[in-house]
Amino acid sequence: MGQLYWSPCMETLPELPDDSVDLIYIDPPFNTGKTQRYTQTKAIPDETKGDRVGFQGKRYRTVKLGTRSFADSFDDFLAFIEGPLQEAHRILKPTGSLFFHIDYREVHYCKVLLDQIFGRDCFQNEIIWAYDFGGRSKKRWSSKHDNILWYSKDPKHYTFHFDEMDRIPYMAPGLVGPKKAARGKTPTDCWWHTIVPTNGKERTGYPTQKPLGILRRILSVHTSPGDTVLDFFAGSGTTGEAAARLERDFILIDQNPESIRVILDRLAFSDLECMNFSPDDLPPAEETNQE
Repeated sequence: MGQLYWSPCMETLPELPDDSVDLIYIDPPFNTGKTQRYTQTKAIPDETKGDRVGFQGKRYRTVKLGTRSFADSFDDFLAFIEGPLQEAHRILKPTGSLFFHIDYREVHYCKVLLDQIFGRDCFQNEIIWAYDFGGRSKKRWSSKHDNILWYSKDPKHYTFHFDEMDRIPYMAPGLVGPKKAARGKTPTDCWWHTIVPTNGKERTGYPTQKPLGILRRILSVHTSPGDTVLDFFAGSGTTGEAAARLERDFILIDQNPESIRVILDRLAFSDLECMNFSPDDLPPAEETNQE
């Protein structure tokens, strides 16, 4: 069962009971100082007005389907995130875990803050999600990874289903023998996983959508069927889809109406309940621009 709240997280989090969820994953705004924007397009065959050439020289006309965006800039990011993280610690069950997804701009500050809230002994891993896509810098090493900080509420008692880990190929299979090569190896704290493909079926059009594979790995290992997962920066709803497909309950919170629309559409297959609003309450969607 899924619950969806349309609100700022600090309006809803204080209403959730103590020790009530098994895992929290959040992917907060990264404080890039920019407006995150993604324009969705579609190519339509058009031999007369086509603006691009495709397979076998056929011409296509690009049609803009709309733009999704949100502001990603805070004067004091730690002040913005501290209250929600304190609530997260209260809401987690004693055997629960928090996964905090951030990037290089703020990760070192956020780790110090999390050490203060959870305790340094509750820090379990810094997972590096590495990908290889996008532009390349000519002035420095190109940034192609995000950081995921894993904290348990109790440093000695937490959920970790080793046997539920997905296996990955050996880089040198000839060195381990055919049996091990066929089985694959367990991942380390460095995860190579592509971003959501621009034209892939998984793509929702939300600008900061994270891959389903990342969330499936986290939830498979750190929760059990029937557990409850919370994401209070829900964005495109990847956490909710991963939870629903793995038979976990979930709570999603976001204040962006564009996010809520994406989640309602994406999770239409699931048992999703709108908790504090009706879909009719959402403001009109951004008008579609077509040529």
